[in-house]
Amino acid sequence: MLTIGIIIGSTRPGRVGRGVGEWVYKKALDHGGAEFRLVDLEDFALPILDETAVPMMAAGTKPHTVRWAEQIAGFDGFVFVTPEYNRGIPASLKNAIDYLYTEWNNKAAGFVGYGSDGGVRSVEHMRGVLSMVRVATVGPQVALTLADDFQDHTGFAPRAKHEPMMSAMLTDLVSWGEALRDVRAPA
Repeated sequence: MLTIGIIIGSTRPGRVGRGVGEWVYKKALDHGGAEFRLVDLEDFALPILDETAVPMMAAGTKPHTVRWAEQIAGFDGFVFVTPEYNRGIPASLKNAIDYLYTEWNNKAAGFVGYGSDGGVRSVEHMRGVLSMVRVATVGPQVALTLADDFQDHTGFAPRAKHEPMMSAMLTDLVSWGEALRDVRAPA
C-alpha cells in the first residue's frame, strides 16, 4: 500500500495550517487507497538551508537534514497544505523542499491551498518548484478562501463544495503514486 505524507507547509505563529492539515488528513483517511500520515514542518525546526553540499550531488549530513530526509524518503507521494504568502509558498516550505533531492524524486503530489484567493498562486509556484526535484503533480487541487472557509480569517470551517475536488485530488494522487512505483523501484 502507498504511504502518502500530508505536509503542513506553514510554521508561522498563529497559523491556520494545522487545522487545514488535520481536515485533509481526516478526508484522506475517509477516502482510503493509501496509508496517510500528517507531517508538520514545525516539528522539524529546519534552519535556513545550512548544508554545504548541493542536495542533487550529495546527501546532507547534519542531524536535522538526516531526520528530514528519512521522513520524506519513506513516502510514495504527498499532499502539500500551503498558504499563499505574497503570491508564493511560505519560506519554510520552500526551504524544506530545497534541503533534499533524491528523497522527492519520482513521487506524486497533490495540493490544498488557502489564502485570499484560495492559495492558487502558491500552488502554481509549488508546481514549478516540485518539477525541479522530479515530483509529478496532479491536476485537481483544493482552493480554500479566507473569506468563505474561515471564520474571522482564523477558525477553519470549510464549505461542503470542496468535497468533490478533494476526492478527485486524492484519487489522482493515489493513481499517480501507484503508476510511479515502477519508476521508483531500484534498477
